[in-house]
Amino acid sequence: MAARVFLLCSKNFSRCCFTGHVRQASNFVPKEYKGPSYEKTEQLKADHFPPAVYNIYKRPLLLHQGHMQWLYDHENKKYLDLFAGIVTVSVGHCHPKVVAALQNQINILWHTTNIYKQPKIYEYIEKLVSKFPGDLKVVYLVNSGSEANDLAILLAKAYTGNNDIISLQSSYHGYSTGLMALTASQSYRMPMPVPPGFYHTPLADPFRGYWGGWRDSISQVPGASCSTTGQDCDSADKYIHQLNEVLETSIPAGRLAAMFAESIQGVNGTVQFPKGYIRKAQQLVKKYGGLFVSDEVQTGFGRTGDHFWGFQGHGIMPDIVTMAKGIGNGFPMAAVVTTKEIAAAHAKAAYFNTFGGNPMASAVGSAVLDVIEEEQLQNNCKEVGKYFIEQLQQLQKHHPVIGDVRGKGLMLGIELVVPGTKTALPVTDVSEILEITKDNGVLFGRGGRWGNVLRIKPPMCINKENVDLAVDVLDKAIKQHLTAKSK
Repeated sequence: MAARVFLLCSKNFSRCCFTGHVRQASNFVPKEYKGPSYEKTEQLKADHFPPAVYNIYKRPLLLHQGHMQWLYDHENKKYLDLFAGIVTVSVGHCHPKVVAALQNQINILWHTTNIYKQPKIYEYIEKLVSKFPGDLKVVYLVNSGSEANDLAILLAKAYTGNNDIISLQSSYHGYSTGLMALTASQSYRMPMPVPPGFYHTPLADPFRGYWGGWRDSISQVPGASCSTTGQDCDSADKYIHQLNEVLETSIPAGRLAAMFAESIQGVNGTVQFPKGYIRKAQQLVKKYGGLFVSDEVQTGFGRTGDHFWGFQGHGIMPDIVTMAKGIGNGFPMAAVVTTKEIAAAHAKAAYFNTFGGNPMASAVGSAVLDVIEEEQLQNNCKEVGKYFIEQLQQLQKHHPVIGDVRGKGLMLGIELVVPGTKTALPVTDVSEILEITKDNGVLFGRGGRWGNVLRIKPPMCINKENVDLAVDVLDKAIKQHLTAKSK
C-alpha cells in the first residue's frame, strides 16, 4: 500500500498532502472560477488600488482557490505554493479541521469583544500558553504582526520607564507610522520623520557581514571559517562589540527600553546570525536594563523544525514574544505573550482591543494548534526542510548564480548573485527567473535588501516529492534564463 501511495504521489504532485509520517492521496478537484474576468480585475486594480500595491509578475496571478500546499488560478492551473501567503498559511490552505472550526463558530457567535467573557478565548489562551516556557504566561490577542510589535514597544516602555529601542539593520517589524522607525529596511521607510528613540545596530550576517561566521544550519557560507568556543562562533563577539558601541554612544545612559530581533530575519531574505549572537545580545541588553523582544511572526509555530519557537534555538528566554501570520493559517490574528510583571505595568491606563481574540479567531487559532500537534508538522518541517536544503545545496554546485543557501526547517533562502562575486543578481534577472518558475507551476517568494533572495516558506504540510518538483523547476528556470540572456 505504501509503495502504491508513493507511486501515485510521485506521478501526480497535485494529488498529495503530507500528514505526520503518512503520505495521503487526495482526489481534490477545484471549483470552476465564476469571478470577474482577468481583464476586469486588471482594470479595477489600475483604477482603485493604491500604486504602492504592485504586481510581482509580468502576468499577475488571479487565484481563486487553495487546497493544502496548492493554489489554483482562474483557469484552474495548479501551483505549488512555497511562500504561503508571505509565511502565513501554516497548516495548509483551507485545512479541513480549521475550516470546520470556523464554520462551527460562525453559526454560534461572531463577536463580543473582551468586555464580556466567551469560552473560545479561554480555551485558546490555555492551549497557547502551554507552548511557552518559563514565566511567559500572559497573552494579548490582537489582529496583525504590526499591531503586536507596536504593543510590545508600549509594554517595554511602560515597564522600564525608558524610551529607547534597538533593532537590527535590514530588519522588518511591521508597517505603521511608529514601526517605520523600528523597521530598518529602506524599502519600507517613507521619506518622512519617524518617532525618536529608535536605533539600529549592524546586522550580524554570516554571508555579507564583515566577520562572517557559522550559523545554525546544515548549510554554511562557502569558504566560511570560524573558531568556536562550545556552541558559539567567535565572530558573534565582534558583532556584539558593535551592539555595545551603540549602547555606549548613541543611547543615553540608563534609557534603554528594549531590543527587538527576529530569530531568523524573514523579509530580509532568511538571514541567520552567527551562533551565539542572539544569546549574547540578550545578555548585553539585560545588562543595560532593557527587555529583549523576540519577533516570532515568521519563525514561530514549529516552522524552524527543532523547536516550536525560534528563540528556543538560540537558548534564550525573551521578556516579550510577538507572533502573527501562521498563528491563524491566514485568518487575521496575532498575539503578544509576556510575563505578569511586565503586563502589570500596562495597568496604568485602560486597554481593550475590539477584535482581538474574537470567537472566530480563537476557534481558528485553537484548531491550528491542534493540527500542528496531530499531524506532527513541526517534525515535518525538520525532516522535509533538511531534505529541501540538501537538494538546494546540490543545485548550488551546478549554478554559480546561487551564492548562498541558508535556513532551517521550512524557513529557507536562496541568495542569487553575479557568478564569482557576492554582488546581488539584478532584480530584473531575479524577476525573470521567478516568472519562469511561476509559469511552470511553482511559486517562490522574493526578499532581501536588493530583492535577490528567493524565500521558501511553504505551508508546513509539503512533502519531499513537492521538494523534488520545486528544485527541478528552479533548475530549469535558471538554465532557461541564462540561456536566453546569453543570446
